[in-house]
Amino acid sequence: MEWSFDGSGRYKPNLQETDGTVSVASMTRDGDEVQLPDVSIEKEGKPGRAIVTIDGSTRIAHVARSGDTWWVHFDGRAHEVTLHEQGSSSSADEGSLKAPMPGTVLQVLAKTGQRVREGQHLMTLEAMKMEHKVVAPKAGEITKVNYSEGERVDMGSALVEIGD
Repeated sequence: MEWSFDGSGRYKPNLQETDGTVSVASMTRDGDEVQLPDVSIEKEGKPGRAIVTIDGSTRIAHVARSGDTWWVHFDGRAHEVTLHEQGSSSSADEGSLKAPMPGTVLQVLAKTGQRVREGQHLMTLEAMKMEHKVVAPKAGEITKVNYSEGERVDMGSALVEIGD
């Protein structure tokens, strides 16, 4: 199985399961081996939550699924993780940032025509009484900002579009 993470390349993990804990043994990105820390994931006991351990440091991740897309809120950031059928091409929505869950736009920092760098804070959403930063998954130019402060968004709504 292949996955993309926040619209980046295709990742293919080699997973091992032992007593309900899944570990990432190795991973490739677009066919090239990726160096990883020691990563394991297990159920937390409550729906939509998982325990993630990275090099011995344990944290909680909040997870929601919509079709073949998983929304993962981890370390203060929301990530879109998409399952790809073997041999399928990349997503047509690659340049858009989608809402990880329904919420309200609190702050819009991006403007159409603005050049942004990877990881730059573009928008803040409030969902489930938490603030979620929407950040640029890649460097590029903002081609469209689809929502304004105070507007409600549905899960999966394209918030901002980034071109090259």
